[in-house]
Amino acid sequence: MASTITFRRDAPVTVLTAAAAFGLLLGWATYGLHGTTPLLDRATNSTSTWIIWTAAAGALIRRRQLAVWGGALMMLATCGGYYTASTLGGTFGSGGLGTAAVWSMAGLAGGPLLGWAGWTVRRGKGDIRAVAGAVIPMVVLGEGLWFGLALHYWDDAAVFLAVGALLIALPTAYLARAGVRRYWLCAVLAPVGAVVFHLAEKGILNGLLGSV
Repeated sequence: MASTITFRRDAPVTVLTAAAAFGLLLGWATYGLHGTTPLLDRATNSTSTWIIWTAAAGALIRRRQLAVWGGALMMLATCGGYYTASTLGGTFGSGGLGTAAVWSMAGLAGGPLLGWAGWTVRRGKGDIRAVAGAVIPMVVLGEGLWFGLALHYWDDAAVFLAVGALLIALPTAYLARAGVRRYWLCAVLAPVGAVVFHLAEKGILNGLLGSV
């Protein structure tokens, strides 16, 4: 009986359905929290919130391939949930379709990477775990740079940078305890990746959003 239950929980349909359902709820919730408080409004209107949960989902999935597919599906579902809520809330304007398409493409690109990162930190082998650990905080740090350097929202930037630093410290300590030889790569690569992410967000994503 126990083996049958485990099998069902690990079945691809079950895993992917759960990822999609959680993504829809996440997207709906982030839309619903807009305007509640300034900090929540900033947190829910950012890439970081979605990527942290996507990486966490990847860490919970046992099979690497399913973690990758689950990350992609979850990010797409999150976009779907968010823009469905926006439509029902009457805030889906004339440019909404183009914006939704851009974020969906970004989700298709980033979702698999984040699902893989979460899975690899928890279940991978060797130094690649430290590299994967850097993927998650680099987005949060990159958004912190964006808020500070591009938008000059320095209070918000300070919060994002502090959360990013915490997200570096936690996996680095976890990997050190797990015996990963070059666990410090997580702490080294995350800030470097943050600068790359910031430049990509400034040059590519912002350009795409500005054209729709």
